[in-house]
Amino acid sequence: MKKYRISKKTFLLVAIMAIATFSCTSNKKQSLEISKPRVIVTSDGEIDDECSMVRFLLYANEWDVEGIVTSSSQYHWHGHKWAGDDWLDPYLDAYAKVYPNLKLHDKAYPTPDYLKSITFLGNVENEGEMDSITPGSQHIVQVLLDESDDNPVWVQAWGGTNTIARALKTIEEEHPEKMEYVANKLRFFFIWEQDSTYQSYIRPHWGKYNILTIICDQFFAIAYQWDKILPGDKIDYFNVDWMKSNILNEHGPLCSLYQAYKGGNDNEGWRAGSPKQKGSFRSEGDSPAFLHTIPTGLRNMESPDYGGWGGRYVKVRENTWLDSVPLSNYKYPEGRWYTNSAWGRAYMRDQYPENQDLMNAYFKSITRWADAFQNDFAARADWCVKSFEEANHPPVVMLSHELDLDAKPGSTINLSAKGTYDPDKNQLTYKWWFDNQASSFKGLVNIENANAQDATLQVPENIDTAFSIHIICEVRDNGVPQLARYKRVILNGKP
Repeated sequence: MKKYRISKKTFLLVAIMAIATFSCTSNKKQSLEISKPRVIVTSDGEIDDECSMVRFLLYANEWDVEGIVTSSSQYHWHGHKWAGDDWLDPYLDAYAKVYPNLKLHDKAYPTPDYLKSITFLGNVENEGEMDSITPGSQHIVQVLLDESDDNPVWVQAWGGTNTIARALKTIEEEHPEKMEYVANKLRFFFIWEQDSTYQSYIRPHWGKYNILTIICDQFFAIAYQWDKILPGDKIDYFNVDWMKSNILNEHGPLCSLYQAYKGGNDNEGWRAGSPKQKGSFRSEGDSPAFLHTIPTGLRNMESPDYGGWGGRYVKVRENTWLDSVPLSNYKYPEGRWYTNSAWGRAYMRDQYPENQDLMNAYFKSITRWADAFQNDFAARADWCVKSFEEANHPPVVMLSHELDLDAKPGSTINLSAKGTYDPDKNQLTYKWWFDNQASSFKGLVNIENANAQDATLQVPENIDTAFSIHIICEVRDNGVPQLARYKRVILNGKP
């Protein structure tokens, strides 16, 4: 038998990998969150897309960013409110300037040259135009056909879906034998259906593959009318003082490009006493598409009805997930979920300020997290200009047990976040809470020592059907800004 000599460095590397493998296999569910989501962004370059792009680039270390593609929409295309084919260039140039400092906080930030190499112009000539094969559509084709990586790809539409549709049509025409392979790794997150191509092409031709598709209307909570929708305990995170202190001033060239409110037409429809003024938050209607893919520990990428920073969604048809409408007799539309048909937009247009309890319930899936994701944004802005020691970083939440636990009515479940730590050695506070939105069980759940690292849950006795109980372990540090991360524990059981 031939013998091979192994260097000390190689031996140590193998040993470390073996230990990591053992650790991962001892808690497989927790290890699932380690792999980075793959994302492709398509955007129509609206002002709120530009705002979202600043935040997106600050989180580029959290994903494998596989493409940034300019597309069109029913609101923006060549010759109609067009930001320009090169609207992304200033943002990528500003990212290049802050990149050396961002790397101090995480070496995983992609290089500016890499981001520029995956940035393309897609189908932008007209609303819904998908006849032309464009550099953007071809890049999407290449990513989806690449069999060297079978992990899911979250394809986001911040504008219309036409460039995505063109890419899929190219695959159908030139590689029909690859359609099932491509569909198996596709995940869609659309901010409305901002043109007709999802209904006219994608659903008829690709619907048989049951691609997970989230179509979001909840984004309105942080779009132009945020001042009407956000609850009072969250709204200060969007006003002018907060924005100037945490994002706009003295946070480097990328944050200085953020398109804060400048006055003008956005004033239409304000509520009395609105906090909107020059320099306040403007709109980030597209951000839920990538907030959904930030690995916060909420496990929302496992199923859209779990809920996370990007909202919570219910399965309406096929594998299509829309916003949960708080009306028992509500009937979802058969076709497009967009400006004319989505419930939240219709409510804000036709009913506000009446029935605000309905409005609050509808948008809660995003607004409940608003302070957390704004503080997280502020921390990322600090990363552009501060050293690691000067800035704050989120806690790392660990559990001493599996994420999914078996439970029986009347049983006692011990919960533990042992091993949780803070990279900055900040003090941590714990909160275990029952997420009744995501749980099938809707009764009362008692958690003892809910504000400690270790807690105890008593499963209610009066359960006579199969059930799930979702418990969130929320951990916050005492740094500035205060940051939060989570672990979602799911108790599954039956009588």
